[in-house]
Amino acid sequence: MTFDARPAGPRHHDHSRAAEDVARMFTQEFWDERYGSAPALWSGRPNQRLVEQVADLAPGTALDVGCGEGADAIWLAARGWRVTGLDVSAVALARAAERAAEAGPEVAERVRWERVDVLSWSPRSQVDLVSAQFLQLPPDESVRVQQQLAAAVRPGGTLLIVGHDPSDLETTVRRPPLPELFVTATEMAGRLDPESWEVVVATAAERTAVDPEGRSVAIRDAVLKAVRRG
Repeated sequence: MTFDARPAGPRHHDHSRAAEDVARMFTQEFWDERYGSAPALWSGRPNQRLVEQVADLAPGTALDVGCGEGADAIWLAARGWRVTGLDVSAVALARAAERAAEAGPEVAERVRWERVDVLSWSPRSQVDLVSAQFLQLPPDESVRVQQQLAAAVRPGGTLLIVGHDPSDLETTVRRPPLPELFVTATEMAGRLDPESWEVVVATAAERTAVDPEGRSVAIRDAVLKAVRRG
């Protein structure tokens, strides 16, 4: 779940209404409506950090958690991975399946799609790679979901989690004015048992984006890459 929302100005409604608004951001209804509002929400290209961190890994089995319109899963499948894409939105998954089919039968055969609510999801098996790109969650949910992501990685496998770094809240890019949804790579790394995990990357990786006014600005991705010890 990645968000592209302008920080709101002061609002004078009660805390219960605000809590309801935030809670709705993590429902199937919210994401089906959002994906249904346009022919495509995202670029159709794989996430930059996935390409950087996974390109040198030998293909195996993978989970793409919060797969959206499927660009990452399709990129992996095209490189020989067998991928399961998970998302809460049925609209997004239908679009992803269409794009996989457009990529050709060899790609489509290597990827399957499942609708799941990541907030209540638990893995049924372990895979070689678990990728979660921009799942911006409240603190308790963020910790629990990361535990489930880690549990899905087999010994010797790789966990890759990428999110918007908290420093982005100080820029002019579109981010929700909800600091609790942002976590650093160092914080994510600190949730892993060092006896079970080797942290390969834990950094705020900079890239350039264009803000709503058309200006080029530096933003940072919180990138955690870790390998489960065998």
